Amino acid sequence: MTYNFIKTKTEKHVFTLTLARPEKRNTFTPTMVNEVNHALEFANSEKEIRLVVINAEEPVFCAGMDLKTFENPELDHKNPEIENQDISLAKAISQLNKPSIAIVEGDVMAGGFLIILECTYVFAKKDIKFSLPEVKRGIFPFQVLGSLLKIMPQNKAMDLCISAKTFDTEEAKKLGIVYDFYSKENFESLQSTILSNAPLAITKGFEALKKLQELQEKEKLNYLLETLAELKTSKDAQEGIAAFFEKRPPIWQNE
Repeated sequence: MTYNFIKTKTEKHVFTLTLARPEKRNTFTPTMVNEVNHALEFANSEKEIRLVVINAEEPVFCAGMDLKTFENPELDHKNPEIENQDISLAKAISQLNKPSIAIVEGDVMAGGFLIILECTYVFAKKDIKFSLPEVKRGIFPFQVLGSLLKIMPQNKAMDLCISAKTFDTEEAKKLGIVYDFYSKENFESLQSTILSNAPLAITKGFEALKKLQELQEKEKLNYLLETLAELKTSKDAQEGIAAFFEKRPPIWQNE
């Protein structure tokens, strides 16, 4: 399978997916989301694959959504081998019934959080910066909020979304976003532990966890997608995106 925006490989029970759009800071387009979904559907279905690793070509891990392409889908570079569906990046990652490890060696912004928050483990270099700048663009990170609430209290999750502050790996570790600092030794030790344990039992554990929350999660994801779509039509959202591209402070109208 040939992909436009990602690279994949399978080696010794480990499936590695690499975000490969470094010239655009690995921002995702509809096609890129569908390529990630396609690749992870394959990884999920292959019995010999026991672990999924997600990394990215540097310097940025992922800067979120490619705003220009989502506003004008004609700018997207479609993959003729994949039919683009209206699918959330969070849903594409969360479909996995196998352990996943994100290796973060570049900054994570906006929708890039959807990748790491849906992974089982996250390793990050010490000098990485994390930020959710959506409210500066007149948008709110609804889908990221849904994922944040899986790992932290709602007041801390809302603070990250409202303040749009930038924080480092140490803070991300305290918040539960990052599992540990990245080193080859840390990664290989965890990988060895995962691969030494019963893969069927682990898969059944993931399936049980999802079953417990299935109805609630389906309703929540649909609501968040619909609310985001509605907000994107507001004057403030249009002004925020325009100001971002024009490199000027936005003028909010609260409508």
